[in-house]
Amino acid sequence: MGKPHYESKHRSKKAMRIFDPLCFTGKASDPKFKVNDRVRIRNLPDVFYSHTQTYMRGAEATVVRVVYESQPAEDRAWHSTENVEWRYSLVFKQKELWPDYSDTFSQDTLETEIPEHWLEPV
Repeated sequence: MGKPHYESKHRSKKAMRIFDPLCFTGKASDPKFKVNDRVRIRNLPDVFYSHTQTYMRGAEATVVRVVYESQPAEDRAWHSTENVEWRYSLVFKQKELWPDYSDTFSQDTLETEIPEHWLEPV
């Protein structure tokens, strides 16, 4: 028995094979967070696939930009285009992510994008 083939409305097909996140514009509800909001990364279980690194879970960050609407990575892995949410650009203090990080560089930060369902208000 061969592996089943599923024809889907995969993100890459919807985005004309260029992975353009703009194809989801207007599909998410209003953003839950705004610039300068403090958020915490939720400690959710990985369901097959995630873009949210384990070292960020539980850490607090500041929203610096509401970036774009897109599918959660977990849904993309299953070829689902139903759930669309906001992605946020967040800034973390590196010392908070890695407690042994040198005090000499205490002002260093890390900026990354995290999907909305991984975030909770502080």
